[in-house]
Amino acid sequence: MFNEYDDILTVEEMCEILKVGKNNAYKLLSQGLIRAYRNGKNWRIPRKSVTEYVEKSIFKV
Repeated sequence: MFNEYDDILTVEEMCEILKVGKNNAYKLLSQGLIRAYRNGKNWRIPRKSVTEYVEKSIFKV
């Protein structure tokens, strides 16, 4: 899933994958719903974390 992206994503790439705006993306990150880390001021998001979030969201009914 999402194999065309690098293993580590930027916030912009995460927005593109999830089709959400930056405000919503930062909200997901700050609430810990998507595991990520900060490198200085920049968020770095493992692609696997986004995949896990999508899978959890799909099966959450």
